Amino acid sequence: MNLNCGSIKAMDFFEVIKKRRSVRAFQEVEVEESKLRIIFETINSAPSAGDLQAYEVFVVRSESKKRELAKAAFGQDFIASAPVVLVFCANPKRSAWKYGKRGEKLYCIQDATIACSFAHLSATALGLASVWVGAFSNSEVLKIIGAEDKDLVPIAILPIGYPAENPSPTPRRQLYDLIHFVD
Repeated sequence: MNLNCGSIKAMDFFEVIKKRRSVRAFQEVEVEESKLRIIFETINSAPSAGDLQAYEVFVVRSESKKRELAKAAFGQDFIASAPVVLVFCANPKRSAWKYGKRGEKLYCIQDATIACSFAHLSATALGLASVWVGAFSNSEVLKIIGAEDKDLVPIAILPIGYPAENPSPTPRRQLYDLIHFVD
């Protein structure tokens, strides 16, 4: 795997974590192929159960398909405004052959979720923005991406583009309320 960003400036990891926001407004600027390639390579480097990579990623750029995805996501119209939209699907069969029901019901979902998280963070590192969308009609999304005949489960829609807004950080739980030490 080659995650060499070449002439593209990328942020330090902890800066990425600090700067990441859920952005729902995008500039009308295309995302460079070189940046998309880095995001795709990052997705491919995500850890997965048994290194099976039990997920598929669909890249949507068509204006009509993005509008359909927005509608399938219960009217989240900002999806259609992003230059590129990634749809992450779990592939239960790819995990089930090795891990049985646990692979089919859990590991493939974890794999797709981790891959989407890597894409989400790499977009931020490259000066792009994204937002995790989890509310949508599974059957509609599968139809839109042409995968209704495959045994896939849509996990997340990730619109990506240059931000047209700069949301403030959202409140987070206090560490004492979140972290639990077991002795």
